Amino acid sequence: MGQPSAFADQVVALRDLLRTHRRIVAFTGAGISVDSGIPDFRSAGGVWDTLDPSSLSLEALESGPIGRRAFWRAMVGLSQAVGHPHPNPAHYALVELERQGRLDAILTQNVDGLHQAAGADPGAVIELHGNLTWSVEPITERRFPTADIIERVVGGEADPQHAGHPIRPELVVFGDPLPADAVRRAWTLARHCDLMLVLGTSLVVHPAADLPVLAHHSGAKVVIVTLGPTPVDHLAHLRIDGPLSETFVPAVEGM
Repeated sequence: MGQPSAFADQVVALRDLLRTHRRIVAFTGAGISVDSGIPDFRSAGGVWDTLDPSSLSLEALESGPIGRRAFWRAMVGLSQAVGHPHPNPAHYALVELERQGRLDAILTQNVDGLHQAAGADPGAVIELHGNLTWSVEPITERRFPTADIIERVVGGEADPQHAGHPIRPELVVFGDPLPADAVRRAWTLARHCDLMLVLGTSLVVHPAADLPVLAHHSGAKVVIVTLGPTPVDHLAHLRIDGPLSETFVPAVEGM
């Protein structure tokens, strides 16, 4: 009830796929969090229209105090852009698939922690780009809530440190490699799923964007639900160009 007629047949097709597969892996991007109030990064008016991505880089972190100060100024801007979001129905729909025993894992490019906040098993959420929740001083491995470090920066501590060593977020910044364990687990899950749900990502950031290709070549069906084209639309068993709130969410709600 209520979904636009343009999506009605696709919602039914997606619902049928969800009902007939039990090794589902979801691959999520920024589009799943837009309804939580987090702006998209690359679209017009997105985060990168107001922040310089080069400031959020490994080069900035390793270039001495001046670079680290610029990095943390950008982190304050990123934190303000993200705000204090709450999960939306698309996050909860994935939790429902998990509750039904159909969803094996969520592979996410997002750093907002909203899958876990919605109730997803934290051990089944693989954060390919790290997260905004925690920061770390790498020498001592002491961890801090990033919100506390942001408060220190806003309060005037331009280059936050612990025990004389710089602190950094547990975030994959430009120039960082992806976390090896997350990559290993994600590639294994992509090879063994029977259905991959690609939700809210334009599939332009590599190597993470290669996961649906791997799933397809390993025999899984691939469903892509996102606004706008992706480079691998031709591999999709079902392609829905529409908002998750009007497509994926009603498909799960009708099961």
